[in-house]
Amino acid sequence: MSPDAPAHATRVPGDGVDRLSALLERFRVRAHLFHAGPLCGVTHFAAQPGRAFLHVLRRGDMWVTHKPKSGALRKLRLTEPTLLFYPRPLDHDFHNAPVDGSDFVCATLDFDGGVRHPLVQALPSVLALPVERVQGIGQTLELLFEETERVRCGQRLLADRLFEVLLLQMLRWLLDHPAEGGVQAGVLAGLAHPKLARALTALHEQPGVAWSLDTLARAAGMSRSAFAAEFKAAVGTPPGDYLLRWRVSIAQSQLRGGASVKAVSDALGYASPAAFSRAFTQVVGVSPRGWLKAESDGRPEDERADAVDDL
Repeated sequence: MSPDAPAHATRVPGDGVDRLSALLERFRVRAHLFHAGPLCGVTHFAAQPGRAFLHVLRRGDMWVTHKPKSGALRKLRLTEPTLLFYPRPLDHDFHNAPVDGSDFVCATLDFDGGVRHPLVQALPSVLALPVERVQGIGQTLELLFEETERVRCGQRLLADRLFEVLLLQMLRWLLDHPAEGGVQAGVLAGLAHPKLARALTALHEQPGVAWSLDTLARAAGMSRSAFAAEFKAAVGTPPGDYLLRWRVSIAQSQLRGGASVKAVSDALGYASPAAFSRAFTQVVGVSPRGWLKAESDGRPEDERADAVDDL
């Protein structure tokens, strides 16, 4: 795909493909419980940079409102136990009268990379998912509510982990029901595709392999032309561009964590730091060291060179 592409042996996963672990191991999500119990009147949840929200309506009946032109429905009514997920910063308000007795547990979610997390890019602005539609989620919710009803050792830590389990179960549901969940073109749509998922998972697990259109198409069990066309339609970008941006997003995470340019270059299988720097600059617009300097200077992300286009 590129003269600077890495050169490692290729391993293709079998039919039993774990489509999420490689993504969430590379770009983690951390949940933090901040509310448990009823909410009365109007409660405002302000958009915060890089911060997502996951609310669980346990019981009750209420309206949720969003600002005009926010990309979400202006008003949304909840009448049954529901997961309400905001993957990106979005102001939202809960309206419920005190006599209704709505009961919630709420958490914030911090995605590595904020709004540039590959999954965040691919999710709808808000997802309201009735609990009864998600198989197996009842047991997780029972444990979560039990942990939030009385103080015990490790309560907050366990509740945080249970919210992360809820998120994973919700993502599984989205992969099985992409149209119902409002999944747009992006990595989640690609992972929901029964054939593309095999190639994407292999690519995510082994970013340093010298993937070509031929090897990715073989991983998907498709012809070159069919794979290229369906990949672009589902993911929104050609396979080679996606692979390059995936490698760069991993590189940014590793560089941010203190890895050297040479170490990152070696980990991603590039022939030399110079080859890696050319690939990085092609996507980001500045060299790895220039990008790191902007990071250390603390400049807001929207003032830096665009780091990675939508995955």
